Amino acid sequence: MNDDVVKRLKNIEGHVKGIETMVENEAYCIDVIRQIHAVQSALEKVSEIILDGHLHSCLITAVRGEDADERERVLTEITDIFVMKK
Repeated sequence: MNDDVVKRLKNIEGHVKGIETMVENEAYCIDVIRQIHAVQSALEKVSEIILDGHLHSCLITAVRGEDADERERVLTEITDIFVMKK
């Protein structure tokens, strides 16, 4: 997972630099916005990959564990992430 996420983030970094260049060169606004949306979509995909890894590791470990406080903490973290997005 890590290699894929890093590769995606480097790709996103390149896109952001491209957007910066577009703005500096006064590119057509709609073209800039399209590129921004592409970066936002790419970041969402990275977030999904990381969340999937978290659910299949940290969350499962906490849910299977004996510590009720730890279970609640991990579940609250997940809930907070989705509430924050709204």
